Amino acid sequence: MASSVQSILYVRFPCWKIYPGGMIYVADFIHKRHPEIRQHILDLAVIDKRDRRRRLIEEIEAQRPDMVAFSWRNMQSFGPNPDDDALDVVMNFDYSRKPHHRIKAAFDGLAILYEYLANRINNFRHMKLVRRMLPEARLVVGGTAVSVFGQYVAKECPPDTYVVVGEGQDSMLSVVEGAAVPVGDVYYKDRSGRIHRHSRQKIFDLRQETAVDFPYIQSIFPDFGKHLDDYVGVNTKRGCPYKCNFCLYTKIEGAKQRYRDPVDVADEVEILNKRYGVKKIWFTDAQFCSTKPSTIHMEKILDELLVRKLDIQWTGYIRLNYVTPQIAAKMVASGLASLDLSFTGSQEVIDALTLGYRLDEQMETLRMFRDAGYTKQKLKLYLPLNAPGETAETLRQTILKIKVLYDWFGRENVLPFIFFIGIQPGTPIEDKLKNSGYLPKNYNPLTYNPFMIMRLLYNPKPLGPVIAKAYLEAMESLDPASEYIGRATLDVLERELFRPAPA
Repeated sequence: MASSVQSILYVRFPCWKIYPGGMIYVADFIHKRHPEIRQHILDLAVIDKRDRRRRLIEEIEAQRPDMVAFSWRNMQSFGPNPDDDALDVVMNFDYSRKPHHRIKAAFDGLAILYEYLANRINNFRHMKLVRRMLPEARLVVGGTAVSVFGQYVAKECPPDTYVVVGEGQDSMLSVVEGAAVPVGDVYYKDRSGRIHRHSRQKIFDLRQETAVDFPYIQSIFPDFGKHLDDYVGVNTKRGCPYKCNFCLYTKIEGAKQRYRDPVDVADEVEILNKRYGVKKIWFTDAQFCSTKPSTIHMEKILDELLVRKLDIQWTGYIRLNYVTPQIAAKMVASGLASLDLSFTGSQEVIDALTLGYRLDEQMETLRMFRDAGYTKQKLKLYLPLNAPGETAETLRQTILKIKVLYDWFGRENVLPFIFFIGIQPGTPIEDKLKNSGYLPKNYNPLTYNPFMIMRLLYNPKPLGPVIAKAYLEAMESLDPASEYIGRATLDVLERELFRPAPA
């Protein structure tokens, strides 16, 4: 279908420095269907905050685009990211024994909240600025934050804006081509300010997402090279059939898994490695291998990577249910840098979070990796401590299981990552906690009330203070050159939880 759009400007809203894969996939997809359209990518994430408005105005004036597409990654105030130390702040504010630490944490927390509030306000201001400068342009906004809070974004964005929930390739194409009804899951705020919701009627065929034309992307994205010195994201599939009760992937991507052609995935990795010198690949799927069909798909990708003899390290969130010794050996041989997985040493907690796997099977598969030569790489364990269902006994079980992993892989190679469940809107855990009275029925998930935010980072009594004090003690005694905070925290917890009962 022909398009009346002649030029598109993509604007990535500020976030921490991370490869903007979603925006790149959309721009590549549009180019392959409408090569006549001029495109340009502006990444505000790598521009000093004092210069962002000026740069946006300059690009609008230089490009005069018919369409501006915004990408918004994070919105919720407790969303974890490397740019702030929110976990340290909450721990110190609630549980530090030193008054000056608590006072400092209070001010640090207010600074973090102010930054999030300012970013949110500025993002909407940027959209409204573009609408004033380009009153006839089509505006589109998508990204992870929009997929979670699309209705809120639609309410606050300027008139005549399309708000895309979930993947954006086919939705963007339909707007580019002027479809009367946009494709996909889209809110549309019309020129009079009324909001219309269009639900997805047909899932996007991910086989249409061929290997990215990186030379083209480089030509339209001046800051492309700034993202190539760390992990670069490559997508192999979408969708997740599991129903972990704190996770939004099923809502965002759907439960049905859809796959890219393994050759296209390997082509993408190869050009990143051989042409641009990229050494680190992060597979951006909800989980790189999770079901039996997706594990078969993963093995085909590994076979392609092995044939090409690429000098890479790769990783991603991994589920171990269907990994065989043969696949484990291929993962190690193809450059597996780390095993990144959710972990708790208690089947009771696994079941409470509806994670959908057996602990004994997970441990046996980890033993299999050790036997396949996985001895120097890292084992990254994401520990949902104090999740609903956690008890002192389940914590003790987790500590004992991690000590087994220390023995298998070497203590220095096991990285337990301490985090608490973040309560997200529309998840089963949110419903459970509202029904239990932990959360008000009408609470605002985008609140800036610091006390409500601390409740949204789920770490209640009686275990909350125990874990927090262990974390703070570990921080005070930690030598970062020789120890890791997660291991040090578990050491303190072990001392406290295995302390003999008084006679």
